[in-house]
Amino acid sequence: MIDQNTICAISTSPGKGAVAMIRLSGNEAIPIAEKIFKPLKKGKTLKSEKSNTTHYGGIVDKNGNLIDDVIIALFHAPHSYTGENIIEITCHGSQFIQQSILQLLVNCGARLARPGEFTQRAFLNGKMDLSQAEAVADLIAASSKAAHTVALKQMKGGISDEIISLRKKLLDFTSLVELELDFGEEDVEFADRDALNKLISTILQLVTRLTDSFLYGNAIKNGIPVAIVGDTNVGKSTLLNLLLQEDRAIVSEIAGTTRDTIEDVMIIDGIQFRFIDTAGIRATTDTIESIGIKRAYKKIEQADIVLVMLDASVQLNETIKFMTYLSGHLTDKFAAIVINKIDIADKKTLNELTELGNSTGFPTLLISAGKQRNIDELNQFLVSSAHKFQGSDSDVVLTNLRHYEAFLKAREALLRIRDGLQNNISGDFLSQDIRECLHYLGEITGEISTDEVLGNIFKNFCIGK
Repeated sequence: MIDQNTICAISTSPGKGAVAMIRLSGNEAIPIAEKIFKPLKKGKTLKSEKSNTTHYGGIVDKNGNLIDDVIIALFHAPHSYTGENIIEITCHGSQFIQQSILQLLVNCGARLARPGEFTQRAFLNGKMDLSQAEAVADLIAASSKAAHTVALKQMKGGISDEIISLRKKLLDFTSLVELELDFGEEDVEFADRDALNKLISTILQLVTRLTDSFLYGNAIKNGIPVAIVGDTNVGKSTLLNLLLQEDRAIVSEIAGTTRDTIEDVMIIDGIQFRFIDTAGIRATTDTIESIGIKRAYKKIEQADIVLVMLDASVQLNETIKFMTYLSGHLTDKFAAIVINKIDIADKKTLNELTELGNSTGFPTLLISAGKQRNIDELNQFLVSSAHKFQGSDSDVVLTNLRHYEAFLKAREALLRIRDGLQNNISGDFLSQDIRECLHYLGEITGEISTDEVLGNIFKNFCIGK
């Protein structure tokens, strides 16, 4: 059930700013606001004003003292974000002013909103489904253009539209299958098995595409992991500092300086990358360095993109030793052979290294991290690699772990339905699997939900949203 209390909260981020916004939602939002608002136009009341309008005036305390000049935005139910009456008060950004107005609203009958309660009410009032509500949090947290695009597409119903349409068709079929059970002794079939099989194939394609997109979607949301690996002293830390444009890693001529992984994020062409500088990979008897090398291999496994750095200033046999250590760890990775220190390499060594790099089947890039040469080509490789496993721009991308797990369970049920149709199993078993699939698809959009699930989702929202 929806809490009938009128709620209020500061919706702008804490800290100093020119303006701030305080939001009020509920049946009593307008009467409560009228108790503390003095409009510029005398004789006018907020209740008599049209929806989706703004009004200038002052906020006053119970003694008539002016707190601040404000602009109030008025939204009548159901044409608002929450589906309830909403008042949005834009005031000056002073913390004192914000807290004073908030206290006045509480004194007049409102209560402080819980994290995500405005969006939760929007969901409960049917203004959006659960997947769209979760996308609101992703949109707020988006730190790159790619993350923003993915979240905005989902908030506009990218996943929901497809699920709702297919779920309705599946529900129609299960109704017919269950109708057959009422005529079990007459051996009749109301549901067209061939049509059901085609529908299951269609839904399986959608679900498989979405689950396959989760790797990219999760990377976009949290930053695509890029592991920088190589032998000691090949310039990995120098490259990391260059990419991040700050001295993030210690650079030294002493081999083995980096003994643990160092991570930081950088946005390139609207895509967030999470760069990981790793310990130099080589044979060693040093216990601490060995731990760092093991972690380097682990980061290679976790990375979506691997930059394999080679030193153009060392002998070829040393590089071949390193490539031997690394062999077998780049399977199914977007990788590039990055030959560094080209500014001090002789032509013969550079040609030999280029041939070695080309023989791996991965792109070979020639750079000088120290002299900042050809870094644009490296950035282009990173961006193009990110786009390769992105899919079509029109495709919906899965970024939410809860959705991913629900789709996996729905896929298992769909596979059982498909196998059941091929083996001509009875309608009662078929109906059970269809119901299970409907359940998991319904969990994603919120057609099937529990208080515990809703609590876990909205507790991670910021207050005021």
